[in-house]
Amino acid sequence: MELTDRPRRLRRDGIRSLVSETSVTAQDLVAPVFIDATTTTRTPIESMPGHERVPIEDAVTRVEEIRETGVEAVMVFGIPAEKDERGSRAWASDGVVQQAVRRITAETDAYVITDVCLCEYTTHGHCGVVESDAATDPTLTVKNDKTLELLTKTAVSHVEAGAEMVAPSSMTDGMITAIRTALDETGHTDIPIMSYAAKYESAFYGPFRDAADGAPAFGDRRHYQMDPANSQEAKREVRLDVEAGADVLMVKPALAYLDIVNTVSSNFDRPVAAYNVSGEYAMVHAAADRGWVDLEATAVESLIAMKRAGADLIITYFAEKLANQL
Repeated sequence: MELTDRPRRLRRDGIRSLVSETSVTAQDLVAPVFIDATTTTRTPIESMPGHERVPIEDAVTRVEEIRETGVEAVMVFGIPAEKDERGSRAWASDGVVQQAVRRITAETDAYVITDVCLCEYTTHGHCGVVESDAATDPTLTVKNDKTLELLTKTAVSHVEAGAEMVAPSSMTDGMITAIRTALDETGHTDIPIMSYAAKYESAFYGPFRDAADGAPAFGDRRHYQMDPANSQEAKREVRLDVEAGADVLMVKPALAYLDIVNTVSSNFDRPVAAYNVSGEYAMVHAAADRGWVDLEATAVESLIAMKRAGADLIITYFAEKLANQL
């Protein structure tokens, strides 16, 4: 055969790595950390092998373990000792995240991002103030504008404790405007916001809700998280957040929404984050446990797919495990 173009020439050892188009490094990854105010010992998360809830006293040690792998950034989630209807421990100066962040920023050189939401802190498990009959009426949901005040208080309290970036995740309309305004008015103009800009109501969040104790006590989140069927809506959501001052744009989940990652990357001039969520992590582990896939190879390929789609940074539970080989 007289073939002038043979792509396999560039797939041989030696040249293959030189022409590789996409790479993922430890510096591209953000490792989630679960800090639990209800425990004095580390508690394994059954549905997320290799991960634990750690007490406040172990927050620094946990972050140092992550930093030793080469991962430089962490995202802190908190499990409070007490909950109420409004989630008031979310913005308490002595709250679980606030205490942990003070310790982490004082004793490590990790870049600290905090998740800003109320679901872990409310007795009902929803991401804000719920309407009065929401528990019995499936047409009711979270009060949008009443929730904004609580989100801003939470974000400011995190920054005052030392957080270097805040990441609001409630999909509340206007949350970026409200938080940006509050941060600027309190003198925190240099603090970036990573918006959960396109967050879908997904079935892939199950293990996280075990980890963070944030499952809804009734109903679901379809009234404030996005419909998985929609892609054009994602552009609208992201555009609103860009106009409001979001610095980083997140797509969540990642693997089942790589088209959305690509759309956001192609249409907006902001860094894009992909959240490789708990269900995606758990599926790979479950398949590997049965011998159906190679755990590390599958995980690496998944992260490469996210980067190839356009993600600049990836929040992933695989961060520590894969950092040394990337």
